Amino acid sequence: MATKLKISKNTKVTVKKAEKVETDAQVIKRLRERFDILNDMTQASVDGVVRGMVVTGPPGVGKSFGVEQVLNENRMFDKMAGKRDRFQVIKGASSAIGLYKVLYENSDKGSVLVMDDCDTVLHDETSLNLLKAALDSGARRMLSWNTDSALLRREGIPDRFEFKGSVIFITNLKFEGTRGKLKDHLDAIMSRCHYLDLTLDTMRDKFLRCKQLVKDGMLNSYKFEKGQETALMNYMDANKENLREVSLRMVTKIADLMKHQPKGWKRYVEVTCMKRKVS
Repeated sequence: MATKLKISKNTKVTVKKAEKVETDAQVIKRLRERFDILNDMTQASVDGVVRGMVVTGPPGVGKSFGVEQVLNENRMFDKMAGKRDRFQVIKGASSAIGLYKVLYENSDKGSVLVMDDCDTVLHDETSLNLLKAALDSGARRMLSWNTDSALLRREGIPDRFEFKGSVIFITNLKFEGTRGKLKDHLDAIMSRCHYLDLTLDTMRDKFLRCKQLVKDGMLNSYKFEKGQETALMNYMDANKENLREVSLRMVTKIADLMKHQPKGWKRYVEVTCMKRKVS
């Protein structure tokens, strides 16, 4: 015989509301808005309105592409007007003195320095201080190099200068998710500039970002037959947990194989793009 559960009149029963799950259309709308804002903020950096911006998101989702596209459009108009190139993109590792040098070279008003995947500067005290000074929201941003350097003397770079340009720092690292000593430095950077998280936090987000760009014409140059793009994206969706990564680069890899082997491309993807199953 079943026992009835007696609940006292004074007992509070809390019913937790189910979390609202975004539809695919809502996710794509959210991501499109974030990337549109990224483009607008890049243009604002060119115009000197935004002096410092950190952009964070996983690799291979087009963070750099949109930024460089906006810069290239402005570069074309500058070239037509006979103006010098005022935009520079640096990628990869950078020493502290290398960072000081490149900041000086892009210190004029209207210049934009893009630091793409240069996370090594976040783990070096001197580089961090230079970056914080360049991203500062104060009226004047003065940068100093207080150690004697033959490199700076040889290239005629002063040991103190005012930085009047803009910096866009693109990273895979989520500043808000860090802990320890690094967190304090990253909090200091966030307080000095605009921080744009592209909110691609799940495998589903990354896949829908890829789907959005394919729909927008990312694969037009392949001139696929009707239904091939759909087949490619359906295959990615079904196998996203097994692919080495879900990214725009992976879309291109699979498209290359589909173009090369229209009938046997899936096997090629399995061999070259899938994680190896270890028994």
